[in-house]
Amino acid sequence: MKFFKKPLVVTAVMGLLILSGCKDFLDREPLGRYTEKDIPAGSFDSQVFGVYAKMRSFGVSAMPYLAIHNFRSDDAVKGSSTTDGVAQEKIYDQFQYVKDEWLMNSYWSDHYALINAANAVIADIDSVGATDEATLINKGEAKFMRAYAYFNLVRTYGEVPKIDFKINDAGQANIPKSPTTAIFTLIDADLQEAAATLPVSWDAQYIGRLTKGAALALHAKSYMWRGNWASALAAAKQVIGLGKYSLVSDYSGIFRETGENNAESIFEVQAYYDISQTGLGIQYSQMQGVRGSGAWDLGWGWNTPTQELADAFEKGDPRKDATLLYSGQANTPYNELVPPATVSVPRPYWNKKTYTNPTLRAAKGSRFGEWVNLRVIRYADVLLWAAEAANELGGEQNTTDALGWLEMIRARARAGNAAVLPAITTKNQAELREAIRHERRVELGMENERFFDLVRWGIAEETLKSSGYQSRNRYLPIPQPEIDKSKGVLVQNPEY
Repeated sequence: MKFFKKPLVVTAVMGLLILSGCKDFLDREPLGRYTEKDIPAGSFDSQVFGVYAKMRSFGVSAMPYLAIHNFRSDDAVKGSSTTDGVAQEKIYDQFQYVKDEWLMNSYWSDHYALINAANAVIADIDSVGATDEATLINKGEAKFMRAYAYFNLVRTYGEVPKIDFKINDAGQANIPKSPTTAIFTLIDADLQEAAATLPVSWDAQYIGRLTKGAALALHAKSYMWRGNWASALAAAKQVIGLGKYSLVSDYSGIFRETGENNAESIFEVQAYYDISQTGLGIQYSQMQGVRGSGAWDLGWGWNTPTQELADAFEKGDPRKDATLLYSGQANTPYNELVPPATVSVPRPYWNKKTYTNPTLRAAKGSRFGEWVNLRVIRYADVLLWAAEAANELGGEQNTTDALGWLEMIRARARAGNAAVLPAITTKNQAELREAIRHERRVELGMENERFFDLVRWGIAEETLKSSGYQSRNRYLPIPQPEIDKSKGVLVQNPEY
């Protein structure tokens, strides 16, 4: 692969197009620009970087992602002011789904835009029959991103159209839904190929590009969703066996700007922002920033933690203060006094995992954190999948392994303080299951995992009953505009 040169000059419209997809992979300082002349002949890098750019789209990494992945859980609510987003509060907090709503519509359309971009890369590579290593890596990247988009869609909607070919005419995309088994067959094939072709690591100049570990981890996650414990454990063990990842000692530091792409990071959506280059950031942090005025107008204030999440932490668990940004208090590490809750903005907590460095806000000329990466898969997640799958499979060795992986997470969290977070020692499968589920909640609080965990565990109806959840709410209705455009080819989900 050709590496970035420093410094470079953007020289053409094509160079600007390439920049929009590849600048993510540069260091946080603007060290250079990647241009058309820097791409080796026959390389598909620029096209692949365009697919990466789709990962930053609104429906894939901003408010629709938050609403669908997090608002619906018992860890978060819509948040913001009492008059802002009232309709979304009913839809996502109270499960009063509608068929035509801007966030749902954007989630669907932007995920399919990501799929279509990936399909184009795959088809173009296949059309030239290239088999060199660099091109196979490009194809693996595209297949990972297609699998990621389909995994989000199949969990969210159930049956969806399987478009695994390049679209040259819009009518080609007007096809019926496929069974979920067909979607997972595609996901499995894509991730197997991605894991076989992607490198274990990249040169530092390409930090954030997809790796073998990312493909294996996403595959483990997809197996967990299906309750395929043996395959999930095998994939998670492969990630562990790479020896590439480790738990960083400072849990709270993971979520600061300095913690991006660290030893625990497996998959992050990369963001870059400065006042002169605004098109490469993402809105993930902005959507959740403290809703205030003046210097404290940090964003929309949506996706705020619940008291139930706050109460879930064991006494003395340091992760609580790393997850919750407390209204009316000075919060570490920056010691800014957060405005108190008010009648119009009655939020006792904000998501601290998207809390930005005030020095960077000033330097970048923005209060909205467009430069903050979206952490999607961490090594802690893989260890907890391994522990859960091993416990579900049972047997002495699996139980021992599960306890060991669980203790790795708790030991890191307690940070040497033996007075908190005692080791879990039970070998009773049901008790250990509950311990692992608890650990997932507090370790991954506000990281967009809780709702789908509740669904796959089969306890969403019980846990979310007071919010109005019913079994049909595991899936959203297909956006009505998509059904209308299909002229009857695309059929609404049966319970809607």
